[in-house]
Amino acid sequence: MSLAQVHYTSAAPGDEGTAGRFTAVGPGVSGALLAEIEPLVRYELPGGVPERPSDGELRSLPQAFGYFALSDGSRLVARSAPVRDTVGTGAGVRFHAHAVHLPPGVPLPGDRLPVEAWRSPHWVAATPGGAIPDPLALPPGPAAVSEGLDDFAVSRGPWLAAVLADLRRASDAEATGGRPVVLVERQCADVARWLGLASVTLPRESAERLTFTTYTRRPGSSASRVVGVGPEDAGAARAAGLRVHECAGPAPAGGTGDVWATTAARVWRSRSPELFREARELPGEPFAAGPLAVTALCAGIALGPDGRAAAAGWAADRPYALDARRTGRLVEAIASPGIDDRTAPEFDAAGRLFGALEGRCPASVTAPLAAMLVTEAVRGGNGSLELPRRDAFAGPEGAEVAERLGPEILTELADTVGSRSVARTVQLLRVARLLGVDGTESLPGVVDRLAPSLLAEASAAQEGSPGFAPALLELLDEQFEVRTALLGALDRIAPGDPGAVARFLERVALPFTGTQALPHLRMCAEVPEAMATLGGDRAAVWHRVLRAAGISPFAEPLVLRTAVGLVWEDRAPTVEEARLLLDAATSDSHRVAGTWARLVDAALSTSATGTSATGTSAAGTSATGTSAAGTDEAARLAHDLLRGFPGEIGGRERAGLLLLDLVRELRTGAPEPGWAERVRTLCTQAEPVEPALRERAHAALVERLLAPDRPGAELYDFVHGADAELIAAYDRAARTETVRARLRTQPAYAADCFTVWTAHPHAGRAWPPVAAALLDEVLRPAVRGMSAEGVAEVEATVGRTGSSGRADAFRDWNRSSTLGRLGRRIVGRVRRG
Repeated sequence: MSLAQVHYTSAAPGDEGTAGRFTAVGPGVSGALLAEIEPLVRYELPGGVPERPSDGELRSLPQAFGYFALSDGSRLVARSAPVRDTVGTGAGVRFHAHAVHLPPGVPLPGDRLPVEAWRSPHWVAATPGGAIPDPLALPPGPAAVSEGLDDFAVSRGPWLAAVLADLRRASDAEATGGRPVVLVERQCADVARWLGLASVTLPRESAERLTFTTYTRRPGSSASRVVGVGPEDAGAARAAGLRVHECAGPAPAGGTGDVWATTAARVWRSRSPELFREARELPGEPFAAGPLAVTALCAGIALGPDGRAAAAGWAADRPYALDARRTGRLVEAIASPGIDDRTAPEFDAAGRLFGALEGRCPASVTAPLAAMLVTEAVRGGNGSLELPRRDAFAGPEGAEVAERLGPEILTELADTVGSRSVARTVQLLRVARLLGVDGTESLPGVVDRLAPSLLAEASAAQEGSPGFAPALLELLDEQFEVRTALLGALDRIAPGDPGAVARFLERVALPFTGTQALPHLRMCAEVPEAMATLGGDRAAVWHRVLRAAGISPFAEPLVLRTAVGLVWEDRAPTVEEARLLLDAATSDSHRVAGTWARLVDAALSTSATGTSATGTSAAGTSATGTSAAGTDEAARLAHDLLRGFPGEIGGRERAGLLLLDLVRELRTGAPEPGWAERVRTLCTQAEPVEPALRERAHAALVERLLAPDRPGAELYDFVHGADAELIAAYDRAARTETVRARLRTQPAYAADCFTVWTAHPHAGRAWPPVAAALLDEVLRPAVRGMSAEGVAEVEATVGRTGSSGRADAFRDWNRSSTLGRLGRRIVGRVRRG
């Protein structure tokens, strides 16, 4: 069918107010389309053009060759070229545009791509007279676009990958309406050559979407996806925020992360454009790097690590897509011994490729891959490699690799000085087995280092399974002797930090369900479920965990340490729990296990339920209530611990336990003389003593000193000891309601307190003011509330236990109180009168 053609020329001299006019329009091109076409075919001269250029200067001016998509779905192929003005009197420059209109769905003749028309000799520089010729004739064959592209691609090597990446993105169906890619070239023909590269490299449907113009002065307002500009307009394009490739300037630094584009650039530099068509015949996405990389490697083109990784990954996913010849070539290219820039992703992809080909290809084909993988595992330290199976090294190739790598493996495994990660150790052990390297002698030392490293690296890692877990489990599944030795090593270190082992087992499910005893590991594995099932009942959890060991603490005392560490890892047992632990085994077992120290902590950590010096606990309970009972239990535990572990408990812990034991004796028994001095001495020896324990000791001492049957010598020592802290505790205890009630109801006790509080007026500085205050503020209100008979009994008791002078003193003290009350009544009456 005939294609409509359009001719447009710039305004003649004197045609002010117009940019140009259509001089010929083929059938079917509406006025609305002409309005849309006009700005597309306009031409603007570059800067610095002479007013009357010579013929050579005129020929050197750029021509704008373009391919445009119109709003109605049709397309336009056009060339706008500068021509000499022959209409006016001068010899200036005008321009003439020649365009071909392609209706929707109609291709160029011969189903050619638009860029193939840029060398057509049928573009005209003047409007033809008479009838418009038939559609534009194109040169036959693909040579019109591909001729010379190899040389051009090589000359543009530094820009090639980045430009191809942007041209690919610009050709995407979703890129409609995006801003153009700008190619800066001194010659507009070079921009057309870039588009010729794209037409060969891209799939046809992508190349057809690539609208373009080889020259414009205004790239920011262009509707094309690719535009060419001269060097003088590159700055304006950058200022407009466009993606600019200045191919006319210095070579760019760096590269692109687009593996497809990088591979395509290597294909062009190798002058092998036919490989693009061959790659498109392979399965995969249009711009996946794998098919092109596979094709390039099979053709002998060297690629970088990303390209080789893409090829190996693609072939691993499609092991049947290549024939035997190309598979062999691909393996040779990937496993070539001359490559020294392999990366971890490339090795991972090669490992997957080996796994996909193993069993499908002869061992002679996969042997280079297997050798490369194990060599990298040993020398490169890549712990994430997918290793071959053991039978991959059964032939002579395996013997050669084992002979080369075996000594290196044994030397590194025997090294006990340097630091070695878990993944590295696991990888070395697995490779040693693959190659049949005998490491029996070094195995005990290896697992002794590996076991604590497992815990340390797992603790340092984030939540979830640590990275080395899959390879570790594969190692234990593959090698029975390693599993036995490693589980035994973990079981031996578990009593030292059972909590860390338990947390490790929660994240890495080690297989220890065989015949090995492993009591500590079994306890560590049991504790999470026991905690979840039994909740806060730590005694029940302890019993269940201990049963999981499958061995008695009498036979293996260290299970006590493991069980205690699991259940009470970050806290001390309560007194009741400590009593349970103490009764569960002999003192010898606790001594071997070291758990006696936890029992000491339990006895000394009773401050949470202890009583204060005022006789009430933190919760307000009476000193004779639950809190005091808890203190008594702690004191009894302290007594048993001092008796059971006399050689182990020393220092401040021993002093603290002795202080607790003294508290028990003060409250329930008959302690040896020298109470106050022993309390002071033991508190000093137990420093830093827990405040609650000090308060308990002081409270027990002063409560005993306030008792009616306290020995006088102890009271004398207490008063003359001048210990301000103890005297303050005595003052607080004397003011409690218990003492006040006793004073009000027991005349003999009131008489005793009067005697004590008046007997030592010169006993240092701390006692006299406290005693005077107690007389006036505690005893006087009690005596005042007594009956006359009660007061008389107090007076008589003071006389009997003291002297007549002491009785006179009581009468004077009591009289002063009575007269004081009488005087206050008289003064009140006078004031009212």
